[in-house]
Amino acid sequence: MTEAPALTSPADPFTGDDAGARPPLVAHWFLPTYGDSRGLVGGGHGMAATAAGGSRPASLGYLTQVVRAAETVGFEAALTPAGLWCEDAWLTTAMLAGASERLKFLVAFRPGLLSPTLAAQMAATFQRHSGGRLLLNVVTGGEPAEQRAYGDFLGKDDRYRRCGEFLQVVRGLWRGETVDLAGEHVQVEGAKLETVPDPVPPVYFGGSSPLAGEVAAEHSDVYLTWGEPPAQVAEKIEWIRGLAAARGRTVRFGIRLHVITRDTSDAAWAQAETLLAGIPQGMIDKVQANLARSESEGQRRMRALHSGGTARAADLEVSPNLWAGVGLVRGGAGTALVGSHTEVADRIAEYHALGIDEFVLSGHPHLEEAYWVGEGVLPELGRRGLWVPPAGSPAAASAPASIPFTGR
Repeated sequence: MTEAPALTSPADPFTGDDAGARPPLVAHWFLPTYGDSRGLVGGGHGMAATAAGGSRPASLGYLTQVVRAAETVGFEAALTPAGLWCEDAWLTTAMLAGASERLKFLVAFRPGLLSPTLAAQMAATFQRHSGGRLLLNVVTGGEPAEQRAYGDFLGKDDRYRRCGEFLQVVRGLWRGETVDLAGEHVQVEGAKLETVPDPVPPVYFGGSSPLAGEVAAEHSDVYLTWGEPPAQVAEKIEWIRGLAAARGRTVRFGIRLHVITRDTSDAAWAQAETLLAGIPQGMIDKVQANLARSESEGQRRMRALHSGGTARAADLEVSPNLWAGVGLVRGGAGTALVGSHTEVADRIAEYHALGIDEFVLSGHPHLEEAYWVGEGVLPELGRRGLWVPPAGSPAAASAPASIPFTGR
């Protein structure tokens, strides 16, 4: 088995394909199905909002606003998380599909909690009723207590082995095959779909452990990484590329990042300072103690980027414009791109040059920040030829507002 890279020495951050020869990047947004707020600690994760404005419940009304904002400014899809701390991703996105026209939904789900035949059938149904707007984010699960609450008592390595068998069945069913498998963890007999999904949903998958790399190389269409500094991301890309090539496959790459962008760099860092000021040190200590028990290698790497608390936002800049402050109080993706629209576009262009094809972005609150990114960063990337608005997006046909009596 190929070992994951140690990632102890920096790699040349520009060892990827030449940016000019690469296709335009794809930008996605995020659906806060646990709730939202103006601070990092409101809306979900069991924490009360401390910033002005309070908490925004994850109602269909509010999530519809986020969906329509993301659709309007030109995002391709929206990632929807999975876990006990948020609403169910399948049901929520199925309802939101009717409130949107073009936006796709990157639905996170855990393969050990339902049969692969049922998952393949659900995906086919979603594709038919949504007009092909489903993308799948397969999450093996890294928190033992949460897994046990769902009735899943497998250890981490066994969860990855089960995931591989699960995806083997799903892929076969999507090809229209009749599938029989007597695996270590998954058993099906005579499984077949009446109608296969059209198009077949791409599979997104992430993980930093050796077994995660094996599953990603064998089954994923897009390998997702959290927002580490460029040198570390470059090594991850090289690792997965090598594993996939050994199987005769190619894999696209995506990255998950928060964003704090404003018209000026000073304004963006002032917002980061405001977010940090709203977090009590006691809350940081409590969250970090919980995250320290995670089995996730990716979570360990996120925690290694910060010191567990600081008085100044700038002290948590771990790479140019890459801020580790989000990870003080949130599990999962713990870094944000902070800066002016031009600076954030510079950093996205740098990751794109490394080989990152898709960017899953978010901000707090998600409604307003969708516009900051969509009206500031995406157009700047478009001017550089790095991003093209999706077909049918209002952003693809936008025109300046016409104001009476201005002589226009």
